[in-house]
Amino acid sequence: MAEESQVAAHGEDPEHTGLRRNLGFRDLVVYGLLFIAPMAPVGVFGTLDAKSGGAVALVYVVATVAMAFTAFSYAQMVRVAPQAGSVFTYARKGLGEGPGFIAGWMAMLDYLLIPAVAYLFAGIAMEALVPEIDRWVWTGIAVVLTTLLNLWGVRAAARVGFAVLAMEIVVLLVFVVSAITVLARDGAMRDWWSPLTGDGTFSLAAVVGAVSVAVLSYLGFDAIASFAEEVTGGSAKVARALLFCLALAGVLFIAQTWLVALLEPVSSAELAADPGKQGSAFYDAVESAVGGWLHDLVAVSKAIGAAFAALAGQAAGGRLLFAMGRDR
Repeated sequence: MAEESQVAAHGEDPEHTGLRRNLGFRDLVVYGLLFIAPMAPVGVFGTLDAKSGGAVALVYVVATVAMAFTAFSYAQMVRVAPQAGSVFTYARKGLGEGPGFIAGWMAMLDYLLIPAVAYLFAGIAMEALVPEIDRWVWTGIAVVLTTLLNLWGVRAAARVGFAVLAMEIVVLLVFVVSAITVLARDGAMRDWWSPLTGDGTFSLAAVVGAVSVAVLSYLGFDAIASFAEEVTGGSAKVARALLFCLALAGVLFIAQTWLVALLEPVSSAELAADPGKQGSAFYDAVESAVGGWLHDLVAVSKAIGAAFAALAGQAAGGRLLFAMGRDR
């Protein structure tokens, strides 16, 4: 990131130390969606379906509305403090150096742990597809590749990230078209409105409980604010990217969970009674309704997407460390 940091020499004043502005609106959205992952619900679908009594799409409707308050808050704060560092900068300027210090290092845990888990997930997913190669080899390849891309420069990483994101969107569209085709031909396994009303007795408490898990799917969109000093056009563009990214992710999450819930041959009560089936519920529903080829396609997309989610987290973590170092 040294090439992109390009510290301007203005003595000891940290306010005069900045980053090169070469990111546009599309680049910000790419970084945000890469970190979130367009098919983030794949891994938690079974858990949410079981917890909510089948009202999994409603869970994501509520989660999107809840997260919209956070997105709106970030959009306001980035206008007031348009510097790298995201929550560290906002806490420091709004509450003081002590709270800023704590907020910065807590956020750093986010940018360390989420990419670490994402790299491991990529390795596990690839090992499942190519069992001859150990998961740690795949994990190492993902770490080296994405780190080199980040060292190459934020603009280059954004270009490659756009290609990966486009691939993920294409796979998601293939899933949507395949699911609609199957539903039109064979009908739904559950009631058409069950993703909103549940496939049994509706419980608002169960839906709210599932929302606490669903919001994990949105982790990462706030990383957009970390690039506030590298975007052309000012902080207003960052604010728009934050809100657009969250809205788009919400639409994608609601659509795919609605469709897979209609394809799911197992009831939410059965999933709740057998937690071992919850982790693979999305894949199992796709494989039984459409075929193994789509199962493998989604798995490959998730593996590659996880590695590039780690790339976005790694880049955001670098900006956070830069901001904390600059402010000493």
